[in-house]
Amino acid sequence: MNSFRTLLLFACSLTPFLQYGQYTDQINSNRPGETMSAYGVGKHVIQIETGVYGITSNHSLLNYDVNGFGIDATLRWGAFLERLEVIADIQYQNDQYVTNFSTINRANFRQTNLGAKYLIYDPFKNYEKKINLYSWKANQRFNWRQLVPAVSVYAGANFVFEGNPYAFSLESGISPKAMLITQNHFGDGRWVFVTNIIADYIGTDYPSYGYVVTLTRGFSKRWSGFIENQGYNSDFYSDMIVRGGAAYLVNNNFQIDASVSTTFKDTPSFVYGGFGVSWRYDGFYKKAEAKDRKEHLSQTKKKKSQFN
Repeated sequence: MNSFRTLLLFACSLTPFLQYGQYTDQINSNRPGETMSAYGVGKHVIQIETGVYGITSNHSLLNYDVNGFGIDATLRWGAFLERLEVIADIQYQNDQYVTNFSTINRANFRQTNLGAKYLIYDPFKNYEKKINLYSWKANQRFNWRQLVPAVSVYAGANFVFEGNPYAFSLESGISPKAMLITQNHFGDGRWVFVTNIIADYIGTDYPSYGYVVTLTRGFSKRWSGFIENQGYNSDFYSDMIVRGGAAYLVNNNFQIDASVSTTFKDTPSFVYGGFGVSWRYDGFYKKAEAKDRKEHLSQTKKKKSQFN
């Protein structure tokens, strides 16, 4: 009977961890790359990812130069459900557009998005890697489960304000954006491979379709680096971009990063680099977790008393 009560107590103590599956001990940031990860920040968690950048661009055929700077900010909120994340994403740029005949100072939002991401499949949910106590070789075998990605879907909207010089069309409006997201973890999590397949400005005169693939490597508990390839195509503009950078974990809730991006074409060519920070507040999560622990402990005591 004592063994049964011990097993019951252990099983009940695990329940809160099954409920809060996407929360991690350390901040999970999408910066400094452009891909969106399949996993969310965790229920009740609020996270801000922001940075500044400088850009220089030249078009060999149209003979213009652009030099400027900008700021981007993403607000992520683990809302309502463990698998659901609400995301607000903005980018504001100030630059100077120079041709042979004129100089134009521009300042406006390059991007204003609001949407939500939902995790539809997690290959590691309720999975625990078993350790073979009798075979070192068996423990070193390749884990084929790593080839099965976590899968999420994203649906959102672009908000374009009238007279925006960076928009495909100068008319204001709202257009849908959709994304399929996959994520693999290799080598006990040291390598992370993320893919985004994107349909943007759906239903407008200039719909855009593209992809972003990112490979991230954790070098230590605090340092990580990444390489990335992004491509998109539309009747208005098409390009292929390469990007690279690194991130440093200051503490479990705060990260700093730096990156540089460029393209191989000259219509236009551009280089931009920047740095940023990611910060999360998980106090609401911890309060909810503590509340659940208290409730489950109370239930466990009641069940335990039934056997006395």
